[in-house]
Amino acid sequence: MPLTPYEFAPDPSLFNKHAFRQQLNEAKSKISLFKQCIRSVQGLLDQRFLEGADIRDLVHGRAWFIDQLLSVAWEQFDWPDSQISLLAVGGYGRGELHPGSDIDLLILLRNDDDSPYRDSLERFVTFLWDISLDIGHSVRSLTDCEREAKADITVATNLLENRTIVGPDSLREEMVKRLGTEYMWSSSEFFEAKWQEQITRHYKYNNNEYNLEPNIKSSPGGLRDIQMIGWVAKRHFGTNTLEGLMREGFLTESEVRIMEQGQAFLWQVRYALHMTAKRAEDRLLFDHQRTLAELFGYADNDERLAVEQFMRRYYRVVMSLTELNDVLMQHFDDAILQSQHEAKITPLNRRFQMVNRKIEATHPRVFEQAPFALLEIFLLMAQNPQIESVRASTIRLLRDHRHLIDESFRRDIRHSSLFMELLRSSGNVARQLRRMSRYGILGKYLPEFGYAIGLMQHDLFHIYTVDAHTLLLLKFLHNFQKEDARKTFPFAAQLIHRLPKRELAYIAGLFHDIGKGRGGDHSELGARDALHFCEKHHISKHDARLVSWLVEHHLLMSMTAQKKDISDPDIIQEFAMTVRDEVRLDYLYVLTVADINATNPNLWNSWRATLLQQLYVETKRALRRGLENPIDRQEWIDETQQDALALLKKWGVDETKIWPLWNTLGEDYFLQDSAREIAFQTEQILQHKTPELPLVLVTNPNKVDQVGGTKIFVYTQEEPHLFAATVAAMQQLNLNIHDARISTSSSGYSLDTYIVLEHDDEPIRDPERIKQIKEVLIEELDDPADYSDIVQRRVARQLKHFTMPTQVIISNDPATLRTTLEVIAPDRPGLLARIGRIFVEMDINLLSAKIVTLGERVEDIFVITDRKLGPISDPELCRKLQQRICSELAKLRVNPRPIGRGYKREPRSGSNQVSPDFAHTLSVF
Repeated sequence: MPLTPYEFAPDPSLFNKHAFRQQLNEAKSKISLFKQCIRSVQGLLDQRFLEGADIRDLVHGRAWFIDQLLSVAWEQFDWPDSQISLLAVGGYGRGELHPGSDIDLLILLRNDDDSPYRDSLERFVTFLWDISLDIGHSVRSLTDCEREAKADITVATNLLENRTIVGPDSLREEMVKRLGTEYMWSSSEFFEAKWQEQITRHYKYNNNEYNLEPNIKSSPGGLRDIQMIGWVAKRHFGTNTLEGLMREGFLTESEVRIMEQGQAFLWQVRYALHMTAKRAEDRLLFDHQRTLAELFGYADNDERLAVEQFMRRYYRVVMSLTELNDVLMQHFDDAILQSQHEAKITPLNRRFQMVNRKIEATHPRVFEQAPFALLEIFLLMAQNPQIESVRASTIRLLRDHRHLIDESFRRDIRHSSLFMELLRSSGNVARQLRRMSRYGILGKYLPEFGYAIGLMQHDLFHIYTVDAHTLLLLKFLHNFQKEDARKTFPFAAQLIHRLPKRELAYIAGLFHDIGKGRGGDHSELGARDALHFCEKHHISKHDARLVSWLVEHHLLMSMTAQKKDISDPDIIQEFAMTVRDEVRLDYLYVLTVADINATNPNLWNSWRATLLQQLYVETKRALRRGLENPIDRQEWIDETQQDALALLKKWGVDETKIWPLWNTLGEDYFLQDSAREIAFQTEQILQHKTPELPLVLVTNPNKVDQVGGTKIFVYTQEEPHLFAATVAAMQQLNLNIHDARISTSSSGYSLDTYIVLEHDDEPIRDPERIKQIKEVLIEELDDPADYSDIVQRRVARQLKHFTMPTQVIISNDPATLRTTLEVIAPDRPGLLARIGRIFVEMDINLLSAKIVTLGERVEDIFVITDRKLGPISDPELCRKLQQRICSELAKLRVNPRPIGRGYKREPRSGSNQVSPDFAHTLSVF
């Protein structure tokens, strides 16, 4: 496999230079003929691609064709002497051109004075633009090249890969000589600069090859990592081929095969991307993933969508390339940088030693003679934080001997004891598990984890593959123990130190999603796997039950906090009955916070943090009170009223005015807010002297109320379209609505409370912004006649081209005589306003709303009744409501495209708690 440059084999069937020259002599328009030729050849290459031609022939063939075309174009202009050459550099210099790749050209002059060529150069470059070639060009003298390459590693790298297309090759040879290591960028300087460049590039992609929309060129494990190896090989070893590196002892035959196959696959993907996008496109975006999966012949099956199968292959390829890149970069480091320093060797035991802060096997038969060392090496790194990495030779030994991990290996108590010792280590357990995964050890030791490697979920919520998400969750669990976590995750940082056995949290984290992609409820499958793991690793029955329970209920706290009314004492009691004790509650809280943050970094905000903490605190009170002594609902209301009344008296409010107002309000009003908030709202309502205008109160979170968002309270006469108009106005203000509670007094007034955050998920602090919100809402809501117009407005918002069906789930609760409506759909402009209008038009009464945004997906829950405040029990009316919501939200869709057969949902945890009365579900595209 050539690294640079490529020796072309002429392909007359692709392009005949002699025949083309004859056509030029007869052509009326040279530009038209060139453009027609480019389109024709590209069409022929695309057809060969679709027919399964070798991708290397296509990529190198296009570069060869462009060489021929440029040489003919060069002939069309007058060049006064032979002191000028046209060179291919960069990727084109390596002989690699995909359909949309830049054509990097260097016009090289022997002398600094370009005036003799200026006119021809300008006309030549203009001609290339006119024939629609996407060129990147520079005009430099030999001195220019020397000066700029010395100053900029990027220029030096670009010039490192070069070929003469037309003109004397002696110019190129002179340039190569001047750019030699004896004049600039010694081997060590070049390697160090390029390695730092790679580290920076990987950091841009979160050091993760599993990004759901990866860049196949620049992401870890991408084409740039392969090119990196080529640059270093050429600069230091003077070799242009992988075979040359193999002769130097830096690659094995199997590694050459991995790199060749990996590059070929990535080239196929890149070619297909450019071909379908009709431009240079290296981002494997969701839309392209679906197209490419179909193009490469993947089909949906009962377990996975075609796109998920395709992406799983992609992730496994780039993972193997990342591992290989690790090996080679470590090898280069040892050969180029560390060779300049005397090795400092620190023995660790008979099997391992530390060499310049890297761990190394003491001899090549370590793992063969002592297979348990495949686990011991990671324990040693956890116990010795001064060890920074694994030496390349030892990484290769790990890879070559991981096949020793079989069922008998897993059953060996020595090995299970080592793994548990790692989990119990005080070191960075998460980092070592991540290393185990990267070197293929974790997937072998835990086959369930191995199945999850590269497993993606093509939806709007999860932005990492299952294995990457799991390892990131473990990283959060570790980071909660650090001092700086007290600022970002204060409650989790406090609780993590109270867990009796931290390793149980790591085990629950390892198994919480491990059942995905296997059919059935992943929480139940994972719970069984976790229990089996605990039994094999001799964990006590009590601890095993705890781990299994955590895995089975890992979604419970998040779903309860976000989807249920946690101000309702019955909800708290129900949750507490499931949790049963404070130890489980502590473990579940830290696991939930880590899970949310590891799922999507955009999900965590002050509102979710407050919801979880509020649920934790109220549940802890219930547990300490005793599950057999649930709090009485009326007792809660009476206590809140008395505390609010005491505050109002203290503020000088006449009690004779308070009770007439309170008597018009429902019980729920006194459950949903603190006594201080109720007192404040009551005072403001009684002082409100302009009943024709709405009263709008904007309050910020404080330590007393524990509310993580800005609260907007709207008090005004009840009118149709009020909810729809209010949320539409808030969306115009670019506010993110996270909760809504709709109360109506018996005197015909609405008391509506909304929890909002700014677009950056922060509460509103700026007094001017608060003033603006109040003024806009009062102005928008002062005239009910305007409500319909407000609702109809569209809100500009950038949406990703991603679709899923809208799901509408309706269920009745015989105990509360209320109906719950759940809407699961892509987030889109005007969604809440449109749903609010449907409620009005169908004469539906809205009591409260839980607004849950998960990435670009919403899961909104509305508690509704009919106008007589009874449940909506007519099945035909439920069906019409479902159809109407799906139909209306479909009108808001941007660029709809179905995903395979359709969106598949795994059975949700807790689905058996849906109303026993009935539950209709309707899904449409």
